Amino acid sequence: MTDAPVRPGEGPVAGSSESAEGSALVLAGDPRVVALATPTWRAGVVPGAAASLAYAQVLVDGVWRDLVRPTGASKLDAPTSCASFPLVPWSNRVAGARLTWGGRSWRLPRTSPDGTAMHGAVLPFAFDVVERTGTSVRMTFDSRDAVGVGFPWAFRTEITYALDERGLSVTTTVENVDAEPFPAGFGHHPYFVRHLVPDTEDALLEVPVTRGYRLVDAIATEEAGDVPARADYRTLRPLGDRFVDDCLTGRVPGVPARIVYPGARADGSDVEVRIHADDVYAHWVVYVPVRRTYFAVEPATNANGGFALADRGVPGSGVFVLEPGESRSGTFSIEL
Repeated sequence: MTDAPVRPGEGPVAGSSESAEGSALVLAGDPRVVALATPTWRAGVVPGAAASLAYAQVLVDGVWRDLVRPTGASKLDAPTSCASFPLVPWSNRVAGARLTWGGRSWRLPRTSPDGTAMHGAVLPFAFDVVERTGTSVRMTFDSRDAVGVGFPWAFRTEITYALDERGLSVTTTVENVDAEPFPAGFGHHPYFVRHLVPDTEDALLEVPVTRGYRLVDAIATEEAGDVPARADYRTLRPLGDRFVDDCLTGRVPGVPARIVYPGARADGSDVEVRIHADDVYAHWVVYVPVRRTYFAVEPATNANGGFALADRGVPGSGVFVLEPGESRSGTFSIEL
């Protein structure tokens, strides 16, 4: 099979040469990382890399296992090389790096080799830590305090990571601190491992949705329709060996996405991970690169190219409009 291009910041990651235990201790000891822990979960957050996630681990049969792709110590300053990173104030791409809204048009920074403005506007910037405990960290970024933010309006965002006995939750808030309304969205980009335990079967995935988009150069150009066959994970099935990079919508209310790691426990039973998301996350982006040790299930408010869809009046784009002083929040959680 011919490999498809990977997204910016990705490469042929083959897994850490260290144990998960050892790599987490190295990262947790790095002054750039805010380490969080409970008896069964550990996570590290990098405020200086756009509030990205450095690692997230779960305790399985007394052994710490990486649940998301761990970040190399040399990559802690590169959000797209981290385990997960925020997508604010939009998710995925803006075609041609040109944002058109209400009869006006703006050129955004091109942040992807395909010429699009990709993954929002906050990735080049550090966040400020405003509250921290042993199990949570809350961080903020205000575009008015930075130079060169690639978005036409002033916004403030707050991101909180929190661990409890159930798992990891991530809450994102976007606030309009401008003098006029503007369109917005947000999301997050977690890279899950394909194998929780070495030498076990590939992960299984279930994403309960009813619709998907026909993408042209990774951009949705019309209302969602049938779920593409390559990305049809409506029933639990192996990730497979086909390249997948699709945007899905029509979420089944109250039903989480599921990742199952077959035979990952010492007794041969499975480990099941559930991803819950608030209703504001109307979309999932599923990304399965070939010959990689990771894949992504991304909660997103808006569709790929959502600004253009919303500006044309296409229903279901997921883009919301914030009035001055208004904010929108959403939480997703990863539970074992």
